[in-house]
Amino acid sequence: MNFHEGDPVMHWTYGFGKVIRLEERALSGKNALYYAVQIGDLTVWVPADGELGNRLRPPTPEAGFKKLLAILSSPGEPLPDDRQDRKTQLLELLKDGRAESLCRVIRDLSAYRQVRPLNENDQALMRRAQKALLGEWGFALSVTPAQAELELHRLLTSAPAGD
Repeated sequence: MNFHEGDPVMHWTYGFGKVIRLEERALSGKNALYYAVQIGDLTVWVPADGELGNRLRPPTPEAGFKKLLAILSSPGEPLPDDRQDRKTQLLELLKDGRAESLCRVIRDLSAYRQVRPLNENDQALMRRAQKALLGEWGFALSVTPAQAELELHRLLTSAPAGD
């Protein structure tokens, strides 16, 4: 997978950004190529190695993204009551970095929140997933972050409660 300067990308942890350059950097005495990715105020250095596909991906195209939105208004999957089990399950789901996984985590935490309050880890995970999804949403559908957030809340509130 090759990215070029100016390409929009999704970072698996930080969300939507743009490649600003490809640069050789020394780390632990070894030179390697890195993508410099601008994500809001943050610049993230991503190794251009065999794991690149697990760290960066192109944003979901408009047609594919529109199909994913149905996930947000579908019933949430039950989450474990144990906070560690819940955190582990949600982080495992997010590992693939896909927009579909972001939608599922947001939907499931939103449904869980209707039954029990979210703890600090749940809230942080929800914020991280929403930020990433809204960035990709704005790009994929050419809408403002505020428009994407309004639609996100509308879809979540129209979702039936989970089991």
